[in-house]
Amino acid sequence: MRIVLIIVICALFVAFCLVLYARRRELRETFKLDIGNAVPKAAGGSDTSTETGFHRRLNGLRIFSGTIIGVLIARLWSMQLVSSDEYSKQAESNRTRTLTTSAPRGRILDRNGVELVANRSCLAVAAEPDVVDDEVEMMLLANLIGMPYYAVRRKIQNQNEGAQNKRTVAVDVSRRVVAFIDEHPYLFNGVAVEERTERLYPNGSLAAHVLGYTGTISQEALEWSEDPRNHEGIKYSAGDIVGQAGIEYQYESVLQGIRGEQVVYVDAYGSVLDSSASIDPQSGSDVVLTIDAKVQRTAEESLARVINQIRASGNKECNAGCAVAMDVTNGEIIALASAPTYNPSVFTGGISYDDWARLSSEDSASPLMNRVVSGLYPSASTIKPLGVLAALDYNIATPETSFYCSGFWTGFGEDAGQYCWDHYGHGGMNLQSGITYSCDIVFYEIGKGFYVADSEGLQETYRNWGLGTETGVDLPSEEPGRVPDAEWKWNYWDTSPDDVRQWQGGDSTNLSIGQGDILVTPLQMCCVYAGLATRGTMWKPHVLKSIRSATGSGTVIEHSPEINRSVTEPKTSYELVERGLKGVIYEESPAQAAHFTNMVETVAGKTGTAERAGREPTGWFIAFVPTDNPKYAVASLVEQGGYGSQSAMYVVRDIMGAIYDEPDTSDAVDETGAR
Repeated sequence: MRIVLIIVICALFVAFCLVLYARRRELRETFKLDIGNAVPKAAGGSDTSTETGFHRRLNGLRIFSGTIIGVLIARLWSMQLVSSDEYSKQAESNRTRTLTTSAPRGRILDRNGVELVANRSCLAVAAEPDVVDDEVEMMLLANLIGMPYYAVRRKIQNQNEGAQNKRTVAVDVSRRVVAFIDEHPYLFNGVAVEERTERLYPNGSLAAHVLGYTGTISQEALEWSEDPRNHEGIKYSAGDIVGQAGIEYQYESVLQGIRGEQVVYVDAYGSVLDSSASIDPQSGSDVVLTIDAKVQRTAEESLARVINQIRASGNKECNAGCAVAMDVTNGEIIALASAPTYNPSVFTGGISYDDWARLSSEDSASPLMNRVVSGLYPSASTIKPLGVLAALDYNIATPETSFYCSGFWTGFGEDAGQYCWDHYGHGGMNLQSGITYSCDIVFYEIGKGFYVADSEGLQETYRNWGLGTETGVDLPSEEPGRVPDAEWKWNYWDTSPDDVRQWQGGDSTNLSIGQGDILVTPLQMCCVYAGLATRGTMWKPHVLKSIRSATGSGTVIEHSPEINRSVTEPKTSYELVERGLKGVIYEESPAQAAHFTNMVETVAGKTGTAERAGREPTGWFIAFVPTDNPKYAVASLVEQGGYGSQSAMYVVRDIMGAIYDEPDTSDAVDETGAR
């Protein structure tokens, strides 16, 4: 290229010299010496002659031409010498393409090394883009695979996997299909059988809401991966498989491997002519969870069994619930179950429209929803221990304060009377027995005390214990919940009359028993009871235990527990609350006690029943164990399952039985509906 440049420059220089020579000769012929005079003059006459104007225009043309030639020379010099490397790269890119191959994702293991998500090899039929031009070949391929012709056509036309990459037509094809394609290559030009890796779920739907699922990267995620503000460092290509929910999504940067690459040479039409050396893909790192597969299985089976029993008893509205178990000393989540559940394998290779419609439908009770972190419910009576702490902190009541429950409370007048859940009444009560027997009258009085004092100490206590705020668990889509107060109510009911928007005494009494506008997640309440167990230390809940190296068997990251908050309360207050919670287990109901007296460890806990007009109540049960040296907190909720002692309690007991290898041997049924 440089030789050509030199030749062009020389030619232009010669042309310039010839032009200059012609100009000098013209000047000599134009000016002649008049013999009769001593002063030369132009032979052509005056300056206004036609000949003079022509010469001027010719000179202008020469200057213009010279300028153009100079610009061209400068530009040619810039292109050939200054920007030669850049244009060489562009020329090279026009004749090469980089093909990528996906890398196996890292595995997901439980705390004991049990594979929850693995990879399996499979055979896939892939076709080059130009196969779409051969209708006969596509028809043969469709018949062989057993797919509609137009489905094959759409898959081959799909450019999500790149312009030169082969398009995936079918995954998990049979050996018969593979053998036929291999034996008849002349019929399937441009079609190949490739070995791929797909997600494998050895335990089916176990821990589906923790694990999540994978799918093809969306256009928005693809654009974000190329955005300079994205500091994760992963660059995706169209058609990549990425995490879409759960751990697969939360730890995508760890599980995602490094794609393999191969440079190929193409012609002007994009057809591959040759290839160069390739870089093998590198697998992602394995993620070890805090989940215990044995306890997790028990939680899911117990939840499903309780729901089925309730439905069999005639309550057809009960079809959902959840449970979570956590180590109170470090925040590790041992089990997390949500019902109804789903099998993540339906997303492998792409989910069908019918399956997606079924899984995302409210009529199916939203199986994809993780109710432990995303479900919002009134806390019901499970919040009453916090009400006692608030009453003690703000001098609304003392441990010696006595209350009388007649079954109907008229603290705000007869017209604003409210029933206790036990319409016959509990008789004489105090704060401790108020927790044990879940006496609503005690907490109506506490709510009234805060309302009369014009204090939002109840709300502040709830917030101090983490309600209304995300726990920070390392799972997506966590909801913060809601702790209502006067400001919230005024703004929420902004189209209502002022008297409706103002905070009323009934709002305070509802708040004190966990009804009305308060909304919590089961995980938040489990964290509250973990904090009660540890006397105020609340660890951030998490499901990540460690990350293993992608090469070798070493550990790259070991999760460090983190304290979310520390709540300071007098020791006597904690002791009062704990005595009340132990009373719930062993004193409130003989039938309920029978399910825990068959355990060696002592338990403290609370029932709860959240009511909504026109629906069956939702049952809660939360407990921690053992009381002398707390280790685990377990919470369960059964939507529209009735009283907590008749629904969620069984799930909590089964989970504790799995943790301590002490299964529930009692068949006692609580007929009182303790809540």
